[in-house]
Amino acid sequence: MAAGLAALFREAAESVAGAQALVVTAGAGMGVDSGLPDFRGDTGFWSAYPLYRRLGISFVDAANPEHFERDPAFGWGFYGHRTNLYRATVPHAGFALLLDWAARFGLELFVATSNVDGQFQKAGFAGDAVLEFHGSIHHLQCTGPCCNRIWDNREQFRIDEDTMRADHVPLCPRCGRAARPNILMFGDYAWIEERTARQQERFRQFLSRQSGRRVVVVELGAGTAIPTVRAASERIGSLSGARVIRINPREPQVRAPHLSLPCGALEGLTGIDALLRRD
Repeated sequence: MAAGLAALFREAAESVAGAQALVVTAGAGMGVDSGLPDFRGDTGFWSAYPLYRRLGISFVDAANPEHFERDPAFGWGFYGHRTNLYRATVPHAGFALLLDWAARFGLELFVATSNVDGQFQKAGFAGDAVLEFHGSIHHLQCTGPCCNRIWDNREQFRIDEDTMRADHVPLCPRCGRAARPNILMFGDYAWIEERTARQQERFRQFLSRQSGRRVVVVELGAGTAIPTVRAASERIGSLSGARVIRINPREPQVRAPHLSLPCGALEGLTGIDALLRRD
């Protein structure tokens, strides 16, 4: 381990040990150590989905709600494949370390993530203490939408990876139109935000309870391309007594007194945890 990184781990561990509340903010880089693709740029997306390279379809193109209007089997080719992938993925050990810190130091804990994969809940984080900025692939809504209903995604998908088409299309139980994931897509005017709005309100109440307390924000794998998570971290970090620990191998920059750790999520969490255990 480089001496500079070791010193940063030490400083981060001291912040965690002295905290009164823990906010975990996370982007796509959090899932990389679990084997999930982060879709960084078109090249990263195409390496995960080679057919889309041949079709000239970018991640922005694939994550377009128009597919569910025009050709829902193709839309579900992408999102059905991701549903299967996320269900099969085992959260890496870093998730458990965060839960252990909260338990060991008696920290109130909340997660705010742009990820739609449900990995925090799968790892054991309380569902009512998770904010999913962009929704969840594990919930569905009407494509229309004909109503504001959101329901669990219990669908099973088989995907023809030569055509990236799903074997079936889930339907809205109310109107019979195609259903889609309750995810905020690109250029999306039909996303039902009520579930996320309720999460936002719980997060607001959580932060209100932390007024004047020592809050540590551990940000993991959140890039600048979609800055939702980084902006949230910095907004919390501007509060009195708060400090951000930004863990990111490519874009770790953050202003003092916040900490910048240029490494991956699992490496960063493991490095901090080793010092917490030593102390």
